[in-house]
Amino acid sequence: MLRIRFQRVGAKRQPAYRIVVTDQRQKRSGGIVENIGFHNPRTRPSTDVVDSARALHWLSVGAQPTEAAISVMKRAGTWALFERLQKGESKDALMAEAAALQPTAVAPKTSYPAPVGSPSAKAAASDDAGEAGEA
Repeated sequence: MLRIRFQRVGAKRQPAYRIVVTDQRQKRSGGIVENIGFHNPRTRPSTDVVDSARALHWLSVGAQPTEAAISVMKRAGTWALFERLQKGESKDALMAEAAALQPTAVAPKTSYPAPVGSPSAKAAASDDAGEAGEA
């Protein structure tokens, strides 16, 4: 059975996720069938990019999305198109509408602060404590 789920990418403590179609028996970062989107939770608001036409195709042939993937598809507007497809609207008309939903350009930088547990944050905190003790 095919799944639409997240595949983690990014450095330690800096997660970003690809939205991929894969066999459910594959590991989290195992082989994929197709990459259909991207999710970056570190931007404010989070960056959600979904190729709606390809997502509709895979949903229509039986791919099962995870809860996280459904959440991203709802924000991107793809899930509403899929619900309309289930109610009986023509696939061709929805595919054309999905092609018009192409996302805007994504800024590569995040506006999210550095993680609290990072070594640089601990060093800065210890420097501040040392200065406070001297005063």
